[in-house]
Amino acid sequence: MRMPIRRRVLTGIVAAGLIVAAPRASTFDHEYWDYAKVLHDYLRATRVDYTELRRGRSALDAVVTQLAEPSADEEGRWTRDERLAFWINAYNIFTLRAIVDHYPIRSTLFTLQPRNSIRQIDGVWTTLTWKAAGRTLTLDDIEHKILRPEFKEPRVHFAVNCASVGCPPLGAEPYRPATLDTQLDAAARRYLASERGTSIDGSILRVTEILEWYGEDFVARFAPDAAGAADRVDRAIRGVVARFGPPAAADLARKPTTRIRFLDYDWSLNDTAADR
Repeated sequence: MRMPIRRRVLTGIVAAGLIVAAPRASTFDHEYWDYAKVLHDYLRATRVDYTELRRGRSALDAVVTQLAEPSADEEGRWTRDERLAFWINAYNIFTLRAIVDHYPIRSTLFTLQPRNSIRQIDGVWTTLTWKAAGRTLTLDDIEHKILRPEFKEPRVHFAVNCASVGCPPLGAEPYRPATLDTQLDAAARRYLASERGTSIDGSILRVTEILEWYGEDFVARFAPDAAGAADRVDRAIRGVVARFGPPAAADLARKPTTRIRFLDYDWSLNDTAADR
């Protein structure tokens, strides 16, 4: 009996090796369990035990290696929340690695910066490169060429950690796609509730300098609903604090007469050694 024509054609294609296999399912761990263990083992409230992390750096090194495993094509097929969580975590993981690679950080006595600051690492944001999802990137590349322009999600400023006392602290858990929106809200509330995020001085509301440096990123989402000043960045800042700030600060942000000022940023390393 002769083979049906369609079957003969298909068989010929298979024999010729012309059928392209479907893309292999992603094996990347979007739950970030290995990174979660690093955080569990070395994060102490809002500070990192860099002394112990340096001793146990093989766990962190393994997490850094995992970020390089997905290809650019694979990362491009992920959902928006999978991609956003990946790049937030990547920024924070590479920052931890940069500190560990240069720890302990000590500058000369003649410096205007804190002697144990990430700023003492030459080129930490602009020169040191990292491999992630088929790309070779600096920390600035991740923040200013991927996170900010591609996602236009202002809450990332409360999620990325610059290893400094003044910046939003590392969360106790990695950012995960399924819970990302809730985690970003929580990060904003946690930071603005801290003394580094907001402070009240009579009728003056003092806020983190992050909202001065990146105020434009908050305008589209938070300025329209804020009352008061004509300046759109000022309104955006009020809107952010009204939404995520602690009750007293949120109430003050809603008053048109409130003056906005900025807190000094503390670039000291977020190291538990400072507490010993």
